[in-house]
This record gives sequence, C-alpha cells and structure tokens, in this order.
Amino acid sequence: MPPASHRPVDNLDDDDYPAYTMGRAAEILSTTPAFLRALGEHRLITPLRSEGGHRRYSRYQLRIAARARELVDQGTPIEAACRIVILEDQLQEAQRINEQLRSQHSEP
Repeated sequence: MPPASHRPVDNLDDDDYPAYTMGRAAEILSTTPAFLRALGEHRLITPLRSEGGHRRYSRYQLRIAARARELVDQGTPIEAACRIVILEDQLQEAQRINEQLRSQHSEP
C-alpha cells in the first residue's frame, strides 16, 4: 500500500478512477460517443463499466483519447492513431523506468 501522502484524497484525485460517463467524456473531448467506442474497438482504451453496464472513463483515458483525436484530426487513420498513441505511451513508461533505474544506480 502506498504511503498516505501518495494516496488520492478522494476518487476524483485519482487519474485512473472512472469518473466520466461516455456522454461527458465525448463532451470534454469535443467528439462523439462513436469515436470513443471506436477507440475501444481498436483497444486503445477500455472503459470500465458501471453496475448498469454503462461505459465510464478516467482522466488518464481521456488524455489518451485526446491524443488519438489530435492525430485523427491531422488526417491519421484511426487504426494508425491508436497504434501511435499506444507506442508513445509505452515509450514514456520505458523512459520513466529507465530514469528511475539510473537514479537508483547513481545513489552511493
């Protein structure tokens, strides 16, 4: 369990908490629910489901979807945009881990 100082104050402070309905997520991104469903079909984001079966999105997922929308708006096919975003996200995570390992290695 993370130290208390790193735990979100509440669920809305948690980037992974599925706080947004599909309609609200589409509104925030200025897109359509169909675009969000397409991102799910291409496995870019997998929304959680409410007890009633409705899709719910996190802030992290909205950031990923926004990047995909940016690429699609620039003319990139949605399949390619999803793949690019997945690779960008993987690269960012690998760089974060690499930096963490470097800092551990440089400690006396």
